[in-house]
Amino acid sequence: MENENPNPTAARIIEHKRSVWSALKDAIRGTDADYTQINLKKAIFLLAVPMILELVMESTFAVVDIYFVGQLGASAVATVGLTETYLFLLYSIAIGLSMAVTAIIARRVGEKNKEDAGRSAVQSIFLAIITSLPFAIAGIFFSKELLGLMGADEWSIANGYRYTQWMLGGNGIIILLFIINAVFRGAGDAAIAMRVLWIANGCNIILDPLLIFGWGPIPAFGIEGAAIATTIGRGIGVATQLWTLGRGGKHIQARFEYLRFDTSIVMNIVRTSLGGVGQMIVAMTSWIFLMRILADVGSEAVAGATIALRIMMFTLMPAWGLSNAAATLVGQNLGAGNAERAESSVWKIGLYNMIFLIAVSFVYFFFNQSLMNIFTTNGTVIGIGGEWLQILSYSYFVYGWWMVSVQAFNGSGDTKTPTMINLVFFWLIQIPLAYLLALALDWGHSGVFWAVFISETSVGLFTLWMFTKGKWKTSTV
Repeated sequence: MENENPNPTAARIIEHKRSVWSALKDAIRGTDADYTQINLKKAIFLLAVPMILELVMESTFAVVDIYFVGQLGASAVATVGLTETYLFLLYSIAIGLSMAVTAIIARRVGEKNKEDAGRSAVQSIFLAIITSLPFAIAGIFFSKELLGLMGADEWSIANGYRYTQWMLGGNGIIILLFIINAVFRGAGDAAIAMRVLWIANGCNIILDPLLIFGWGPIPAFGIEGAAIATTIGRGIGVATQLWTLGRGGKHIQARFEYLRFDTSIVMNIVRTSLGGVGQMIVAMTSWIFLMRILADVGSEAVAGATIALRIMMFTLMPAWGLSNAAATLVGQNLGAGNAERAESSVWKIGLYNMIFLIAVSFVYFFFNQSLMNIFTTNGTVIGIGGEWLQILSYSYFVYGWWMVSVQAFNGSGDTKTPTMINLVFFWLIQIPLAYLLALALDWGHSGVFWAVFISETSVGLFTLWMFTKGKWKTSTV
């Protein structure tokens, strides 16, 4: 007789696969789920998937962009690098503002106060525009002087200044892209933020070779074409954001009647963002000092560290996506008055991050030189970068806990605590220790790498310990 009942284990496996596939479709498509009520693992999944995909697209664009510019020669690449030095300061401000916006929007959505969430979104757009003006003026009128200040060569000043004009002159588009996506992430509409970045960077990747090298009636703009492509691509992204925000996402909408400058809301965003801006500036200046120390060691040390850092940043993308999900969940659940659920989300995401980065650590330990060999054939550079990856592998899993605990503070609105922690461990410990080991004790590049290992492992563990104290639960935004 034919067995009418299927194997119950097989049936459960099939049902589980269907459930995962359904959740994946919801994550990419977007859902109106209440992240303060649904199963916490599902909430993490729905938020983390689009956030990870968003960051993967951003990192892919960075690689593709420099690939095309690289075909124009070393001076063109240098122009991009020197312009990015100024953009890093802009990014520090934009990311700091984004942290505050995510925390505030998440808190209002968690409180079920959609009107104030919408008003805060509009005020953050006003603030983004105001913030962009000084950079735009400097870029449009003083691009040659800015490049000269950074030691640009004659080609960069004579031919590359238009790239700087476009990138700094149109910086408002970059800030708006950061800020409005922070609005969507804070509201729980991470799928919208993902789609916007895919549209913006997808257009950018298509326009890059077209405008750099020309095609048919379209002239070759050279390096200026790369900046035009970025501005148009991201401009399309911002237009998509504004249209979606006005039309209404799953969790937030900006109505026409909100288009009025509100000083109290703007100042609240500014106050909340000061710590986030500080975090980014501390990290940026710390890295500049480390690169200066490595430059004293030699150019091959700088090259090895630069390639190793890019490998590290690429492998951290999934962990960053998960950590961004923690910021949203902490903000919304604190807004809903459920601090225990907010804390539970951090421990779960931290565990997922740890498991992922332990797997990456094995790759770093056993295949570090193979990874370096993808980007260079210089044996010395491969050896130096491989050494750093191997040193990182000893405690890379700590980075997972560090990122999620920092985002827990930021998501709660307490951006000052991680800023003060970073100030101590980066400026007062990492930089002096790197100088001591690398130059005073003549450890060379190894001294810098071990200083980074000691300081960043320590700051990760200390930040997690501070998180366990629970003071972040009482933050108000």
